[in-house]
Amino acid sequence: MDETSLEPAALDEMLGGIIRDNQEKVVGWMREEPGCWGHLAGKGVAACRQELGRPLTDGERRLVWHRLWWWLEQIKGQTLS
Repeated sequence: MDETSLEPAALDEMLGGIIRDNQEKVVGWMREEPGCWGHLAGKGVAACRQELGRPLTDGERRLVWHRLWWWLEQIKGQTLS
């Protein structure tokens, strides 16, 4: 990611790391355990904020959440099929 925007490939790489590092929360999310989505979403936003060196805009936050949710759905689909 550069200093001003969220690059898709860099975002996916960052979110992949969050998913790998928080597997217990991913499993909890698949089981619909309270707090798991918020934990993962917060980690994603915090990582992007740190990488960019500034707070995320509302649109950027929504992009992080959307992409993270998409990845989680992919994992859930592969795991439960």
